Amino acid sequence: MQASGYPAAAALGQASAPVQVSVILPVHDAELWLDECLGSVLQQDFEGSMELSIFNDASKDKSMTIIEKWKEKLEGSGILVVIGGHDSPSPRGVGYSKNQAIAQSSGSYLCFLDSDDVMMPQRVRLQHAAAVRHPTSIIGCQVRREPPNSTERYTRWINQLAPDQLLTQVFTSNGPTVIMPTWFCSRAWFSHVGPFDEGGRGVPEDLLFFHEHLRKGGGLVRVDQSLLLYRYHPGAATHSVLETTIWTHRVRFLEEWALPHWATFTIWNAGRQGRRLYRSLTAGSRCKVVAFCDVDENKIKKGFYCYENSQDLTGGAFEDNLRSLNLQEGRDFLHFS
Repeated sequence: MQASGYPAAAALGQASAPVQVSVILPVHDAELWLDECLGSVLQQDFEGSMELSIFNDASKDKSMTIIEKWKEKLEGSGILVVIGGHDSPSPRGVGYSKNQAIAQSSGSYLCFLDSDDVMMPQRVRLQHAAAVRHPTSIIGCQVRREPPNSTERYTRWINQLAPDQLLTQVFTSNGPTVIMPTWFCSRAWFSHVGPFDEGGRGVPEDLLFFHEHLRKGGGLVRVDQSLLLYRYHPGAATHSVLETTIWTHRVRFLEEWALPHWATFTIWNAGRQGRRLYRSLTAGSRCKVVAFCDVDENKIKKGFYCYENSQDLTGGAFEDNLRSLNLQEGRDFLHFS
């Protein structure tokens, strides 16, 4: 959708050679952050060709004025700026805006940037080098949180996961192990996996894309340098996604991607979350649970967990399911937090 006041992307400028990297920037009412964000694009030390693709999602503040100011500075430094958007009464959402920004761009690689974040000067250079080596992977990086003391536990998790944990930790409550604001990938791979879901507000488009990426055999790589200032504030789009929505997608992906390969498994958590997981599973998956594990002596003393009035789908009868709570060495443990 191209509204009046937004020239066709192709009319904004033509590069004499193919663009190597497109920075993908969706914008909605971002006037507080845009100067710092766009300044960080200008400061990139990447020596290849680069463009900035901006899609303005019905901003009502001064975002477009700031963008136009920076367009001249960026293009004066050799960075092509492509601007699209719409001025409808309501925004279409992050997924739609990212898809539109990608569609109007031309780079062989895509560097995703949120309008409230700030890139370190070496980000594009280092992530591009990693993406060339790993063409079917999502490339992430470590982050520095702003304010510094916000989400300390989450920030440690982002930055300290070991390479193998980028895959083994995909079912945790924290969401994608390589977080969306740090994503960098080839256009070819994005086209193979995507596009983003365009359901709008409340839809975790990054998590849905992440799951599809894994389904198609994509890899996960993190550049172990802090390449992004990752801002935390109440207006961030991530706050519009309900925890129950994330939970439902996590459980369904778990049942699709992992549980079919396990004859039995143990849930590591005998508390509220472990019981919630058990109740969220389909009947077929519940039958594979052989135990709940925990280190809390008060929970272990109970000896069993009684889940009453569960439907036996094969016989149609109701039965009580007793699951022993044991501290044991099992082959397949599931730690759900």
